[in-house]
Amino acid sequence: MTEDSAATLPMQTGPATERLDLPAPGPGRGRWLALAGLIVLAAAAAFLATRRAPAPETAVAVAPEAPFAAQDVVGLARLMPRGDVAVVAAPYGSGDARVAELLVAEGAQVRKGQPLARLDNQAALESAVLAAQAELAVREAALVQVKATVASSRDEARAALDQARSAATEAATSLTRTEALHRRGVATTATLEAVRASAEATRLAVIRAEATLARFTPAALAAQPDVTVAERNLAAAAANLARAELDLARALVVAPISGTVLEVIARPGGKPGTEGILTMGDLGRMRAEAEIWQDRIGLVQPGQRVTLLSRAFAAPLSGRVDSIGLTVGRQGLISDDSAANTDARVVKVRITLDPEASRRAARFTGLEVIAHIDTAPGSGAAATPKAAAGAAP
Repeated sequence: MTEDSAATLPMQTGPATERLDLPAPGPGRGRWLALAGLIVLAAAAAFLATRRAPAPETAVAVAPEAPFAAQDVVGLARLMPRGDVAVVAAPYGSGDARVAELLVAEGAQVRKGQPLARLDNQAALESAVLAAQAELAVREAALVQVKATVASSRDEARAALDQARSAATEAATSLTRTEALHRRGVATTATLEAVRASAEATRLAVIRAEATLARFTPAALAAQPDVTVAERNLAAAAANLARAELDLARALVVAPISGTVLEVIARPGGKPGTEGILTMGDLGRMRAEAEIWQDRIGLVQPGQRVTLLSRAFAAPLSGRVDSIGLTVGRQGLISDDSAANTDARVVKVRITLDPEASRRAARFTGLEVIAHIDTAPGSGAAATPKAAAGAAP
């Protein structure tokens, strides 16, 4: 740039701007920045490792509000009536029959054999019973008629025998007289032979009449072909009546046990399905069935105290181990914990509830609970020596 061009450019006439002189970064400041970066990276790595770590597999979600001893065996359990829930299905052979009338409601107390429902094939089955009864009456009358006919034939045979005997007596007398006349020369030989032939004929007639009457003795009367056929027809008619009455009984659904109706499944007009008509159970003595992991079942013995927990009731339920299953199977009860193991191998343990606990649990059939089995020495197994003697180690 020349001096002339420099003279034509505008020049700043205001106060001069102050220049800030920053000190040059030293070696100590760089080390502190590197150290802070490493700390931030380590914290981020630790956070990501925590997020990606898999949750440990657990069989059940144990309620945190009730701490138990370390030796307790814990498993999911299900409340059930004594003998489990009974599914009342349509009787065998009901076919396409539908429910005509329900005779009980949910919660009803029923006795064993009490009618629960009526099917719509009852009228047809009642007609079949009436027809079978009529057929039986016909067969009974036919047997009476056959026996009367046989009795009449027996009387005729007896009369024929009497007549044959009378004729034989007369022929014998005539033969004796003719023989005497023949000896005196009054009767010819031809006459004598004729009388002898007549006497022999009457004798054979007596034998034949006796044989005929012998067929009608009390022992032989039952063996008469006509009587036998009539009796077999009568037996067949009686069997048909019994079958019709059994079919009629299937039109009425009865309670297989004494207990409480838990749920009515079928409705009037509907065809009973595979799930049955209703369910019922004996709620007087409630039980629980727990699933215990196979590696913990060795600690469980009959008679040990059990505590059942659930948020459905305020206080825990108590009971004792009643029996231990003999097979190992797949887990059937699943915990609400999404990280729980759903393919565990378990053994079923049946628990009998105390009377008070049974009364409280009667409203919760099928409820899933958490079972804590106290396996510590002296927990209650010694109170039932007979049960403990049969426990598996």
